[in-house]
Parts: sequence; C-alpha cells; structure tokens
Amino acid sequence: MPLNRLRNARNLTQEHLAGILRKDQSAISQMERRSDMYVRTLADFIKAMGGELEIRANFPEGSIRITGLTPQ
Repeated sequence: MPLNRLRNARNLTQEHLAGILRKDQSAISQMERRSDMYVRTLADFIKAMGGELEIRANFPEGSIRITGLTPQ
C-alpha cells in the first residue's frame, strides 16, 4: 500500500504527521512520493502513524523476518 493511502487509512493528515515528525508538510508530501528512502526514515514514518516497520524476505519455503535494520 502506498504511504499516502496508508496515512489516509489511519485518518491522519500530512500536517498532523509533520507535527509528530517535526517536519513541515511539504517534507511529508515528498516522502510519500519517493520510491526509495532510508529504512530509518520509513521506520520513523510508520512509527509516527502508530505502527512498527517489519522487513521480511519471502522465499518459496517460507518467510524470514530481517532484523537489525530498523531502530529499536
């Protein structure tokens, strides 16, 4: 799900999220449009919406959670 749709589904505005992250609204807009970003930036974005970022590698045999990449 794109970040802007996720934010909308969480009933958050860009302005509200900007306040939580201590950024301006235009920075939130730019982050939502990016196709690449640092894991830390994405983790902070998700945390500001009340979630936790989890990175997984999916293989035919199953799924493995990747640890050590996101802040604790």
